[in-house]
Order: sequence, then structure tokens, then C-alpha cells
Amino acid sequence: MKDPYDVLGVPKSASAKEIKAAFRRLAKKYHPDQRPDDPRAKERFAEVNQAYEILGDEEKRKAYDRGEIDATGKPRFHGFEGGAHGDPFAAFRRAGGGPGGARFEFRTSGFDGDPFGGADFFSEIFGNAFSGGGTRRTTRPDGMGDINTTLDVSVEDVATAAKVTAVFPDGRRVAVKLPRYVEDGQTIRLKGQGAETPFGERGDALVKLRIRPHPRYRIEGRDLHVDLPVGLREAVVGAKVAVDTPSGKVAVSVPPWSSSDRKLRLKGRGLPLKTGGNGDLYAHVRIMLPEGGDPALEALFR
Repeated sequence: MKDPYDVLGVPKSASAKEIKAAFRRLAKKYHPDQRPDDPRAKERFAEVNQAYEILGDEEKRKAYDRGEIDATGKPRFHGFEGGAHGDPFAAFRRAGGGPGGARFEFRTSGFDGDPFGGADFFSEIFGNAFSGGGTRRTTRPDGMGDINTTLDVSVEDVATAAKVTAVFPDGRRVAVKLPRYVEDGQTIRLKGQGAETPFGERGDALVKLRIRPHPRYRIEGRDLHVDLPVGLREAVVGAKVAVDTPSGKVAVSVPPWSSSDRKLRLKGRGLPLKTGGNGDLYAHVRIMLPEGGDPALEALFR
């Protein structure tokens, strides 16, 4: 597998922003939909995604730079790769032979005859990748195979716990049912939706949610604020006016002699609260004169 820095064409000193920019540029360039006649496009697109899976994750990048994982995200077991014919303990045997060779001795006293010291010898060496007796673990190390993406959601999506679609770096689209309570910057974990791992268990897909700015609503905590345009006559004598809410229009009573910026509270029409229920929606009265003028209204005031 190629060095991920070479795949993305960035130096090891590159910032996270530079790495992300390089990934986006190459992913767009080699996406199979963009190059249907290029037989290598799919392969290059996969290489770019694999490289970004390592370098786009701060912890995985550090682990790769330290030599703890390879370019595919698999752990490297230093000191054991070079065993003769794949024998991981050849290094131990070679070290004891010949003049000046280091000698390794396993004492059995105090461990009921267990040459590996009673404690989980393999876990100490392999960082819990294996369990005692050389048996492979059935669970993957934390974080291995995890993939990340960011998803922008609307105020309406959050208010109604809608089903949305997340798109991952490898091009997969996954339907996500939002929980009832969502905060800006919150991360949802989708178990088993990540990449394959050497442990026979897929990683998880992590979806970071961002509530995008809305052209109509202003968010303050879990309350929403919206402007409510009313005509001069409605403001003077009062009226029933329709107000937009995330779940649909609601009729609200504008009291007589309502000035601009009067707040009308619609209880429970805001965003869901963590403790249950919803915040409120506040409609701010905005008095609007008729476009193009109104001769009768003008004559009245004159």
C-alpha cells in the first residue's frame, strides 16, 4: 500500500486543512462518475479514500507517523515482522544463539507452570490485539475501521427528528434517523457501518451533525425566533395571522395596537429539549405598509 502522504501529494508537515483540501481535490478528480472511461479511476479513488481515512483522523495520523499502523490502518507488530518464514518467535530463538547473543529465559516458579507468566503475555505484547494462549480476539481495537463524515441538517430536520442521508468519503450513502434531541456538533455513531478490519468486524461510521443557518429562524438555545409581517390595519385592529413553524403553519392572534417587535410566544413550537418537551417559538411583529401604496389609507391620514 502506498504512503498516504504520497497518495494525497502532501508533505508530512501538512496541516489538517491542507490534507482535507488535497483529499477533496483528488476525490473529485478521480471519482468514477467523473472519469467513466478511465479504468484506473476507481483504483485511484479508493487509494485517495484510504489515505484520507488515515491522515484525516488525528489519532490515526499520529499512530501512522509513529509507525504503529500501516497505510491500511492495520497494526504493525514491531520486532516480529522479520521472523524466519513468518515465525514470530524466530527473533527470540536467534537472540539466544551465538557468542554475545541475548538470552531469554521464562521462569515458571510462582505461575503454576505457565511459561508465559500467568498474566496475559500476548495482550502485553500486542496491545490487547490477542488474548492468552495465542487466541485471536473477536473484537477489534477501539477506533480501528471507523470512518467519519460531517452532515449539515436543517432546523426542520432537528425539530421533527427526520431521516436524513449521510455521504461518506468512499461514496456510500447511509440513511440516518436523527435522535429526538440533537445539538450542533453532536456525533452519531452507526455501529458496524465503517470499514473492514483484520479482526473480521467492521468499524463504526461516525456522523458529526451541524445545524446550518436558516433563512427564516434564529436559534437561541432551544427557542426559535421568527419575523411576523403584518399589515398596518392588522396591527391596529388585531387579526389572526399564519406563522411558519418547523412542523407547519400555525394561526396566531395579533392583539390590537401591536407595535413592531412585539413578541408573540408559541409555547412548545421550538426545538426538542433533552429533558422532554420542546422550547418555544417567538414571533416578532413587523408592521409592513402595502407595496405600491394605498390611496385610501393615504387619504385617511391626510
